[in-house]
Amino acid sequence: MKRTLSGSILKKKPKDEREAAVAPSGTEENPADVQSASSSGVKPRLGGSGSAWKAGALTDAEKLLKQERAQSVEMILSGQQELTIWPDQIVDVIGSDRRDDWRYQEAFAKLKTSIEANGQDTPITVWPADPNWRPDEREPGNVEGVDFHLIVGRRRHAILEDLNRPVRALLGQQVKRGTEEEQFEALFMRFRENEERENLSAFEQLVAIGEMFERLQEANPGQKVKASDFAQRVGIHDSAVSRGRAVFAAQEQILHTCKNAYELSHRDLERVLKDVTDKPSKPATKKTKSKAIVVERKIGNKKLSVSGQGGKLSVSASGLALDKDVLNELSDIIAEYLNNKGSK
Repeated sequence: MKRTLSGSILKKKPKDEREAAVAPSGTEENPADVQSASSSGVKPRLGGSGSAWKAGALTDAEKLLKQERAQSVEMILSGQQELTIWPDQIVDVIGSDRRDDWRYQEAFAKLKTSIEANGQDTPITVWPADPNWRPDEREPGNVEGVDFHLIVGRRRHAILEDLNRPVRALLGQQVKRGTEEEQFEALFMRFRENEERENLSAFEQLVAIGEMFERLQEANPGQKVKASDFAQRVGIHDSAVSRGRAVFAAQEQILHTCKNAYELSHRDLERVLKDVTDKPSKPATKKTKSKAIVVERKIGNKKLSVSGQGGKLSVSASGLALDKDVLNELSDIIAEYLNNKGSK
């Protein structure tokens, strides 16, 4: 006898067949859609929600990276994030408030030995030459081709230039950039740094105070700067202002009279100041320090910097090995030019 199966049994699907109808992503596929896709030669799309998650995660990562770069730009501009700059990108436009032979002092030699062995511990302070400069948000730390002005850290900069190593630097506050008090602000940052890190001699300190006062007065020609206001702003005693102005005005006379001016105490310096200012043949005159003029030239991938200030000529050739013969020839060329052309 031929046996037949009931319709209820034929309609019932095994458990594993129902599970096979569920897509790997956890969503059920419509059998009709699957059949239609198969017949048309198009592979059914699986895992759609996973692809959307990946796209969303990528977008979030890009937004986060953009935010981090923008934050890095602001931290650089506010002096909270260091830059790595090559020494020949940094020009000294205000000069040092230390003795003229500071490169040949024992303290400079000791610092050079330390930096050569252990690296630069403390970053220097600079300003971008262009007050409107901003780091590139795509690469905030890349300052290739950007020039900077040296504010604080002349010894460190000079040493790293000699060693041909990059310089760690922070941007100084630029609130006064583009104003009449720009130079005073640079001098004040220089003075404050030197006072905090290594005490200036009495002569160096008073000359620096006098120079700052004169620059602040020049920046405010319409009003008289009060000694008490200046002292409070700089953080010194009122009595140091008048002494600083007097020493600054008579600094050349003091240096000419005392070969050990940088070793004098405040009391000794007062006596010397009285002597030089009381001499009728050499009255103390106020001397205004002229602003440095800097000219640069490229020598291959090196930089030649020539600066002049108050009758002094300085030549800096970063990375170039100059022996005595070369310096003699260079001096002859400069002397011949000045003899033929004269000086303004």
